[in-house]
Amino acid sequence: MTLPTGDQSSSIQDQPEHLGVRPLRRGAALDQLGFFLWSRRWFIVALAVGGIMLSLPTPDGLTREGLIVLTMSLVAVILFITEPVPLPTVALMIIVGQVVLLGIDSEIVARSIMSDSVLFIMGSLMLAVGIVKQKLDKRIAYMIVRFTGTKTANICVGISFVSGMMASVIGEHTVAAMMLPVAVTLITLTSDDPKEVRKLAALLLFSIAYGCAIAAIGTPSGGARNAIMIGFWKEFFYDPLDPETYKYLIDYVTWMAYCFPIFLLQLPFVSLILLTTFKPEQTHITRAVVKLRAQLEAQGSMRSNDWGAILIFTATLIGWIMFSDTLGLGTVAIFGAIAFLVFGLVRWEDINSNVNWGVVLLYGAAISLGVQMKDSGAAMWLADNFLEVLAPMGADSGVSLWLGVSALTTLVTNTMSNGAAVAVLGPITLNLATSAGESPLLMGYITAISSAFAYLTVIGTPACTIVYASGYLKPSDFLKVGWRMVIMSTVILMFSAYFYWPLLGL
Repeated sequence: MTLPTGDQSSSIQDQPEHLGVRPLRRGAALDQLGFFLWSRRWFIVALAVGGIMLSLPTPDGLTREGLIVLTMSLVAVILFITEPVPLPTVALMIIVGQVVLLGIDSEIVARSIMSDSVLFIMGSLMLAVGIVKQKLDKRIAYMIVRFTGTKTANICVGISFVSGMMASVIGEHTVAAMMLPVAVTLITLTSDDPKEVRKLAALLLFSIAYGCAIAAIGTPSGGARNAIMIGFWKEFFYDPLDPETYKYLIDYVTWMAYCFPIFLLQLPFVSLILLTTFKPEQTHITRAVVKLRAQLEAQGSMRSNDWGAILIFTATLIGWIMFSDTLGLGTVAIFGAIAFLVFGLVRWEDINSNVNWGVVLLYGAAISLGVQMKDSGAAMWLADNFLEVLAPMGADSGVSLWLGVSALTTLVTNTMSNGAAVAVLGPITLNLATSAGESPLLMGYITAISSAFAYLTVIGTPACTIVYASGYLKPSDFLKVGWRMVIMSTVILMFSAYFYWPLLGL
């Protein structure tokens, strides 16, 4: 064998294309590398931030594991917002990070991912596919439009109101899963091109997510956070031998008296904020409504399959209300999905191709990270230090303290589930109320209600995760509108705490 010499030692650029090698100039390769690095710039920034944080000394009162968890959370938030890589990639990074950086056994990490909440998200998305398959979403959408008319702004208000009223009773998870196909139907009938309905889609989908979020505070059954706080009040302050402590036994009606009006006050502002943030391309969706009416007329009256789907979903809804405390929300949702499959109302191929499995993985990883936030003491350390910062500014009592607690809860609830946020912060804020001479009831309400202000991230609430699964939204959309929602909700909460709650004797 002789080695090529002289002209024979040509580079790959000189090789003929018929040999299957495409010429690639060095400049083109550098351009491609530059484009790749630029497209991944936020990924590189996030990793650099993580590396810097891990190289710092561990702060006093925080364990090394806690620092790692806080680092992982910050890196994840940067990637969630900037999205330089697909979001399921971030979920996989969270999983790997727990095993590699925290040294947690992979079996334990796997179990923390597949929780009942994740089963619920998965089952709800499967149920949504079944509803769409039977075209029930179109009937529900038409019922709403008949009341609101075809003006986009009115439909936005109608969807928020319907979603909110239902979410205040049966929980935001359920309502978001049920209303998602309704919004998607109106969007797709307006245009098949997602680019042409970008703002309309954001408007309708956020109407569902935020309508559910603000309503979930209204009743004890609206969310786990409410039940957790009621339990804390009873455990910390109630004494059967002291009649003065009976006020800490909060019943359903009492909670509604304090919290339901706050939901109603927020409702019109939600639509106003959404309409000013995402000015829709279409002020009216008359064409979509005409198409919808024509499709329903062609579809004809309700068939046995339609009634079967309604019966299964109603049974699932009843199961959520009556048996979720024993079976779990996720198990009931899976039961419903099984029923759709068994009775032939949906095919597995339909579910497999229409469920966004990446969102299921994302939510599972986020819950798993939230567990580590609590177990490592990172959440407790964050809360303690945040409150210490408030003291020198005179924010250790009165309205300033209320604002500080609300801001802290808002920060934490955007990185973990609202139930977990209240579970972690509740004991701290209630003890803080006692030492500061504030009412534990007032501080508890502020904590529980502020945990609903998870408007900033995809993983803030299951409702946000579910609407994101539609594929029409970007993580940056949540930040774009979320900060406005946080300000609005905080102002109304402070107004209610200062002017309205004293009228009820608080």
